[in-house]
Amino acid sequence: MSKKIHIVFGRQGAGKSTYSKKLTKDIKGVHFSIDQWMWKLYGKDMPKSMNLKWIMERVDRCEQQIWETAKNISDCGVEVVLDLGFTKFEKRELFTSLAKELDISTQIHYIKAPHDLRKNRVLKRNNEKGETYSFEVTPGMFDFMEGEFQIPREKELKKAIIIDTGETENNENK
Repeated sequence: MSKKIHIVFGRQGAGKSTYSKKLTKDIKGVHFSIDQWMWKLYGKDMPKSMNLKWIMERVDRCEQQIWETAKNISDCGVEVVLDLGFTKFEKRELFTSLAKELDISTQIHYIKAPHDLRKNRVLKRNNEKGETYSFEVTPGMFDFMEGEFQIPREKELKKAIIIDTGETENNENK
């Protein structure tokens, strides 16, 4: 039985959630979104002012539970798509290593788009509150997360699927 976990990462507004949902449908897999988990479990308890320590403690809890559940689903032969942000190299490496230890193959998907396009998407998502909306991302939050993202290393991208959603959008507008 083949076991596979897809690790989707990129900056805010790159199109990770849209891509992950399409990928999940295409492979008939199961999708996990950190934004959905955080909002459902902790959204009503969110501190008024941004408290990174409070948020990261809860993100870590969600990631641990998501991993346990993803592992069980993978054991049943169903592919899993992890849309957990993965802004840091160490987190991407951790999930890849956890899968490898359990003989679960991984596929890395790097989703990218230009800065201005991503920022416009986030602001539009805030206003429309459509399918990929979980919570409002303020311009300040967007800028903060820009500095948190670690650009993938060449080694990471060797076997990665790289999707430039800015190119896709530009081609659709022609």
